[in-house]
Amino acid sequence: MLQLSVNRRWLTLVDLRKGEHGILDRLELPEDEARRLMELGFLPGTRITAALSAPGGDPRVFRVDGSEIALRRETAARLRLRAETSAPAHESNT
Repeated sequence: MLQLSVNRRWLTLVDLRKGEHGILDRLELPEDEARRLMELGFLPGTRITAALSAPGGDPRVFRVDGSEIALRRETAARLRLRAETSAPAHESNT
């Protein structure tokens, strides 16, 4: 489980290492970009797991709702995470 730092700095998808996961808190993107990512499964409350990355680290692949989606670093840096709780995430088990 990913923990928030003591100074309460927001963590983003960029902060996840391969295999780590976090719960999406919000998307700090223009409305059209946020809407498109939400259509792909990036919804607040959803568990997102970091997967592969390109040799230079950009783009990175994230697992969300049973799919693997590549995001550029600049986009991933604007998807904020929160501490995971015991409440169920919106991740599909199929």
